Amino acid sequence: MNPASLRWKIAALVTLAATVVAAVVGLLVHQATWQRALDMGKARAEVAIDKSLASTGRPADVVTVEELPDALAAQLRPGRPVTWYGLDHRDEPWMWAAQPYGSDGSEAVIAQISMGSELLSLYALDRDMVKAALLALAGVVPLSVLAAELPNRRLRRMARTARQIADGDLTARTDARGRDEIAEIGAGLNSMAAGLRRRLLAEQRFTADVAHDLRTPLMGLVTVVELLEEGQATDLVRDRVRVLRSLVEDLLEVSRLDAGAEVAERVRVPLAELAEESAARVGVEARVLASGDPVAETDPRRLDRILANLVLNAHRHGAPPVEITVGDHVIEVRDRGPGFPPELLADGPGRFRTGAAERGRGHGLGLTIALGQAQVIGADLTLANAPGGAVAVLRLPRPSG
Repeated sequence: MNPASLRWKIAALVTLAATVVAAVVGLLVHQATWQRALDMGKARAEVAIDKSLASTGRPADVVTVEELPDALAAQLRPGRPVTWYGLDHRDEPWMWAAQPYGSDGSEAVIAQISMGSELLSLYALDRDMVKAALLALAGVVPLSVLAAELPNRRLRRMARTARQIADGDLTARTDARGRDEIAEIGAGLNSMAAGLRRRLLAEQRFTADVAHDLRTPLMGLVTVVELLEEGQATDLVRDRVRVLRSLVEDLLEVSRLDAGAEVAERVRVPLAELAEESAARVGVEARVLASGDPVAETDPRRLDRILANLVLNAHRHGAPPVEITVGDHVIEVRDRGPGFPPELLADGPGRFRTGAAERGRGHGLGLTIALGQAQVIGADLTLANAPGGAVAVLRLPRPSG
């Protein structure tokens, strides 16, 4: 139970509204009932005055004006009765009626009607209304919780769909049926996912098209470069052609990863030995720290590709020493540089970012390939900043059973 959830907020709002309505209705009923009792008391008191004045001789209920309550005496007017509600010396409720009697106005005919039974009936009515309101709230609260569960459930489904989209599943969709605001949110979420999927597919097609279109002229360029005479200019051209060829090969690998055409071939691999070979292959001086002789069942070619890219990235954008720590199904690549930039950690590596001034730019394809190959072999690759530099942690899957 989450008290901050929308379901409980709706239930609390409905309960508060029902309480306010019950209180207002109860107050109105209380006032109307009491006013009716007062009107009936006034009518009975006036009838009693009329009977006293209609009798022959001196009425029995004649008192001096001084004996009347001050509030009632102040209202006396010749020729017509006046009424007043109040408590006597015993705190009992009475409805008084009085009319001046005699020529000098020093006396008055009075009538007293007890209002005790009406007051007790009003108290009983108030108690009954409170009980009825509590019973109504006892039914309203569960019903409001159940009524709020349906939109709350729909919103939870949309939140799950949004998390799936954020995790990369752009085929996830939510139920957007209906005409209410939640349906509009669902339709907007589906539209956003479809737009993102179209953009991702367009980017993937662009990557594949660029790689394939460049491959044929690049092969011709490689052949022509080999025919050039030896010299400083020729060496420079060959170096640039090698860089371009490496870039095209990276693009082709990214397109194959996007298409899901890569399949891992698992064998038993000595992790420390493979880490040393990967660092040596890319020409990076890295210190390998291994506890024991860790072995994992994975694809050695793809694991080599991942480690080579991580080590090369640490060498280019970090600072020495570069360390590879090998443990039980865990490999860490650490450097002593400024660390990964916040945008790379938040959004992941980009494919076509340029400008080597910022870490993560200029080598976005390498990190993209490393992440893609990690998914192929079922590993988990995380990038983070640690005290003194950046660290990439690769967790290899353990054999089932």
